[in-house]
Amino acid sequence: MAKFEHDDIKPFQESNLEKKDQVAEMFDNIAFRYDFLNRFLSMGIDVGWRKNAINRLQTLQPQNILDVATGTADMALMMYKMLHPAHITGIDISEKMLQIGKEKIAKANLNDKIVLQKGDSENLLFDSNCFDAVTVAFGVRNFQNLEKGIAEMHRVLRTGGKLIVLEFSRPKSKALKWAHKLYLKTVLPNAGKAFSGSKEAYQYLNDSALKFPERNDFIKVLNNAGFKNTLYKPQTLGVCCVYEGVK
Repeated sequence: MAKFEHDDIKPFQESNLEKKDQVAEMFDNIAFRYDFLNRFLSMGIDVGWRKNAINRLQTLQPQNILDVATGTADMALMMYKMLHPAHITGIDISEKMLQIGKEKIAKANLNDKIVLQKGDSENLLFDSNCFDAVTVAFGVRNFQNLEKGIAEMHRVLRTGGKLIVLEFSRPKSKALKWAHKLYLKTVLPNAGKAFSGSKEAYQYLNDSALKFPERNDFIKVLNNAGFKNTLYKPQTLGVCCVYEGVK
């Protein structure tokens, strides 16, 4: 399988742990501030991005959905509200993020509709061809092996099922590109340190976003995994994209 620059970007450069173990530790450390920082650092725009991504599933009307890298279950809860599927399974490698997500699900009285469990996106413990849709919101750049993770999501989708990925990208305008890079390199890590105590975590989020194979490069990854009808839709001047592929 191909190797991408972002595969080697890790949260803690001094650590000997594998990337996925470092990512789990990083999200455990910032879980208590994660939802707040998402809203604060994006000025709430990320809510609209998630809605736009979920809307790509409206015509499919999926009943059994897998949400990979579900974190604190923001995407899973929003999907249930918008799509009303029979069941949503959310997986993540961070136990503390999952715990917060479970509390939110219980508060919404949706324990019978949304189930969260610890899981590795590159080794999905599900049968092949069992989900109508798979979603990932801001999670694929954390994969240790991007192609393996995409291949696994393709495997568990039924024929005709759809993958929706929401991920950061880089604006094309020169002025916006400069401002975006400045934001990622200065505002993001310093705000992360101020509110969560972890500058390393938000520095990693910056570095991984800058190295991620975006737009047509990511479409090639989806195509190589066997997805058809692949496309991407830039959001908010290109700072992130919604990607789509059908099995």
